[in-house]
Amino acid sequence: MATGGSLGNVALWLLWILPPVLCETGEFTAGHSAGSLPSSGTARSRRYLLYDVNPPEGFNLRRDVYIRIASLLKTLLKSEEWVLVLPPWGRLYHWQTPGIHQVQIPWSNFFDLHSLNKNIPVVEYEEFIAESGGPFIEQLYILQGYAEGWKEGAWEEKVDKRPCIEKMLYSKDKNGYYRGWFWGYEQTRALNVTCLSVQGSASIMAPVLLQNTSAQSVMLDRAENILHDHYGGKEYWNARRSMVFAKHLRAVGDEFRARDLNSTDEADKTVYNEDWTKMKVKLGTALGGPYLAVHLRRKDFIWGHRDDVPSLAEAISQIHSLLKQLQLQTVFVATDAVDEELAVLEKGLPGMIRFKPTVEEMHLYKDGGIAIIDQWICTHARYFIGTSVSTFSFRIHEEREILGFHPKTTYNRFCGKKEKNCEQPTHWKIVY
Repeated sequence: MATGGSLGNVALWLLWILPPVLCETGEFTAGHSAGSLPSSGTARSRRYLLYDVNPPEGFNLRRDVYIRIASLLKTLLKSEEWVLVLPPWGRLYHWQTPGIHQVQIPWSNFFDLHSLNKNIPVVEYEEFIAESGGPFIEQLYILQGYAEGWKEGAWEEKVDKRPCIEKMLYSKDKNGYYRGWFWGYEQTRALNVTCLSVQGSASIMAPVLLQNTSAQSVMLDRAENILHDHYGGKEYWNARRSMVFAKHLRAVGDEFRARDLNSTDEADKTVYNEDWTKMKVKLGTALGGPYLAVHLRRKDFIWGHRDDVPSLAEAISQIHSLLKQLQLQTVFVATDAVDEELAVLEKGLPGMIRFKPTVEEMHLYKDGGIAIIDQWICTHARYFIGTSVSTFSFRIHEEREILGFHPKTTYNRFCGKKEKNCEQPTHWKIVY
């Protein structure tokens, strides 16, 4: 336990031995906008913002939610000293490799924390426990929509204290603490839990955090319910560019590229600057390695997106057409296909290349790390084609945009046989 001597830490230390007094001080004030915030001036100790996402959401959607929360934190920093506590990874639907411990995974396993801190101040969850004096979250807000839904007409950003619409996934223990999943940390507990109906962008929550609660640590659960402040704008891209993959994962991908795909940064014109703030590449300057990269999503996408996801035979046909058009002989495939489907792909695409981790690599990098390695390899291809509405493909689009690939080599997707109009992905141009 951290005992830095501050009154804040002493107060939190007392929570270990005294039962909490669960109460709310003051009335909840709704209807604020982010523009009505108090200016910084009053000195107070650093405050912590935590968040979580709906359990079924995948790795790459969660990365998108991080960008929304980063924007909120920047708004908070205009008034007070805040730091974002990174929610540990684990128990994701797509991480199904058996026999691997995949909970309580720190962000440093997947991303470069120094790069993240160049955009906003962040700490790992266990750092938060050490700094704040224990595994306590003083105020937990569960974000939800409005029971009455959105009524047609002018869009209105708003947030209100409302009864919980769904059954709360937190329950009180015998001491009055709220217990829940909390990223697999069983000792973590919340003192107060409130449901808020929210409709609007991330910074709509800033007045709530600054004016309606004095809690030092505040968590927003179901944070996917708030929208981007400025999707595709400068602040969006700053947050996105700061999400640099962990160096050890990039090194594995680079070694694989050089060994199996005849691809190096120098030859491919994809030299990477470790300081993302200094990396500004003109679109169209990156060449990419001499291979076609494919992201072919299967499993739940087969029945969830039937019209715009091709059959294996259709995908194989489209890949052969692209190889001929691009005058390439090599195809790298990132896919969640099951063994039977992989056999079909390998038969239809002789010489198909995949990154196949060893047992040791699976335990070391875990499913999330292997996904990043796949994305890193796809990012460096001469040409990329992905799967419709897949956030895995979206994140590759962004990585290629950052490296300076021409949009025509990046924003492409497979077409389903039943599609009348196979609309290609939108080009979201990088903003510096």
